[in-house]
Parts: sequence; C-alpha cells; structure tokens
Amino acid sequence: MQIIDNIPEFKREPLVVLLLGFITCGLYLIYWNLQAAKVFNALNGREILSPVVAVFAGCIWPVNMYFFFIVGRDGMPALDQRLGIPERDQSILLMLLGFFFPMIAAMIVQSEINKLYK
Repeated sequence: MQIIDNIPEFKREPLVVLLLGFITCGLYLIYWNLQAAKVFNALNGREILSPVVAVFAGCIWPVNMYFFFIVGRDGMPALDQRLGIPERDQSILLMLLGFFFPMIAAMIVQSEINKLYK
C-alpha cells in the first residue's frame, strides 16, 4: 500500500467493492473496513475508528451502523476539508445505509475516498 502525505492509498473501483461484498457474503467488507479506517484515521490525524471496531463492524450489524456513523460524522468532513470542498455531514445517511445496505454504503464511501487520489 502506497502512502501519500501520511495517508495510505486505498483506491478501489466502487463497483468492485459492491461486487466483492456480495460475492463474499460481506467478508470482503471486514478487510475494506480496516483499510478505510486507516485512511480516515490518517485524515483526522487521530484514531477515530479502531481496528477492533472495523473488524466487528463487518460481523455485527449495530457496530456496522456505528462504523458508518463515525465515517459520516468525522471521516467524510475531514476528507472534504482535505479536498477543499464544503464539509458535509453524511452520518445519518451512511448509518442507515450501513444497516440496510452495507455494501452500498461502502461503495459510496469508497467513491469519496477515491477523490483523494485524482
């Protein structure tokens, strides 16, 4: 994994995240959660998502909701700030998608992470 400005590179096609999530019955999302947590922790300059939370988010639905809530509340605004666009709070949207459609929530977040590497 290449590191750019202390931010680990985690560029994936959002459709690949969606497909691998379905094909592996969600097991890919455990790996994805860990890698996304590293990116958001680096963007914030502190740990907002621990590796333990990232792993359990792939296995336990309420923890998954918490994971995506924190990504929307703390991670996405830091990403927006880094990109120089107005900050957005997507915590409720991502939390609900994380509960009902976690692969789609991951796909949305991945498309936002990919903007770092353009």
